Amino acid sequence: MRTLTVLGATGSIGASTLDLIRRNRAQWRVVALTAHSNAVELAKLAREFDAEVAVVADEAHLPTLREALSGSGIEAAGGPAALVEAAARRAQVTLAAIVGCAGLAPTMAAIEQGGVIALANKEALVSAGEVMMAAVARHGATLLPVDSEHNAIFQCLNGNDREDVRWITLTASGGPFRDWSMERLAAATPAEAVRHPNWDMGAKISVDSATMFNKGLELIEAHHLFPVGLDKLRIIVHPQSVVHSMVEYRDGSTLAQLGPSDMRVPIASALAWPARMETPCDPLDLAEVGELTFRKPDEVRFPATRLAREAAQAGGAIPAVLNAANEIAVAAFLGGQISFTHIAAQVEDVLLSYAPPPPGCLSDVLDVDGEARARARLLVSST
Repeated sequence: MRTLTVLGATGSIGASTLDLIRRNRAQWRVVALTAHSNAVELAKLAREFDAEVAVVADEAHLPTLREALSGSGIEAAGGPAALVEAAARRAQVTLAAIVGCAGLAPTMAAIEQGGVIALANKEALVSAGEVMMAAVARHGATLLPVDSEHNAIFQCLNGNDREDVRWITLTASGGPFRDWSMERLAAATPAEAVRHPNWDMGAKISVDSATMFNKGLELIEAHHLFPVGLDKLRIIVHPQSVVHSMVEYRDGSTLAQLGPSDMRVPIASALAWPARMETPCDPLDLAEVGELTFRKPDEVRFPATRLAREAAQAGGAIPAVLNAANEIAVAAFLGGQISFTHIAAQVEDVLLSYAPPPPGCLSDVLDVDGEARARARLLVSST
């Protein structure tokens, strides 16, 4: 029996993870489950999986959590410090799926306890990549990517020498607006942006997919996870989302990982590593898919990937600035304060106005993140 903590248990990744655990109960014991504010659902899950502790990040919901867990013997806690404490509890596997920079501190705490970190929070690695990878090495942790693209790359690199890699190619669906004109993009609504054609995801990541910032953040993440050189990382638009990523080697061989558009596949890969586990996902039927198409990304209509590559080249604190500015811009778009095309424009404005020195520790990253958010909010208020 292996022990597991799920950071972000009530989100889509957390729900998919617990669905797999539910189907393999004899193999897992749950240590901690966390959520942002959904105390009722968190308590329900904590009872079902007999967790040691349940933590709600928003302390205002702690009374509801305590009431819902009354008589269960499950510890209830709330607030950022409790979230970090839960992540620091000894667990063989920690699924880190808290969205945004809110997941930074708990993910770092999980790394410091030295287990396997199944990372589904791309913003943490984007914002604090150098600091986080140093901590992984220092504490002997194992970082396994859960994003479908990075998990695909991880599988394609397995058993091969990275010195032999010619290209790592991240595939992108292109999102719901991949064929839209600039004029139509300018009038895109939040409701349209969150309707991803292939994946069932939360609002923020769905908007990131629509802008292609999702793929830009993944490029930065891949730069840290697979250090083959930024010049060997590229992006290709693949609307069917069947090929999740590819690795080309110097002998001309290209290895690709294919699968259904179901996050339970990469989650299962990370949970079971280095073995495999059964999933309820439908088998891939290529005859039913019919065709696989690919095209180059359009960085005129979707400048996010250009901004992300430039941020990765600059390194230091710049990726954290990009991530923070994007989070604020996406929230402003979802709130009806700015247009869809203003998301990338406002991120670029923040990048041009703020270039802090490289962070040396997590608190430095959080300081950069806070200042970048403040500058981004000023831009939103002046729009």
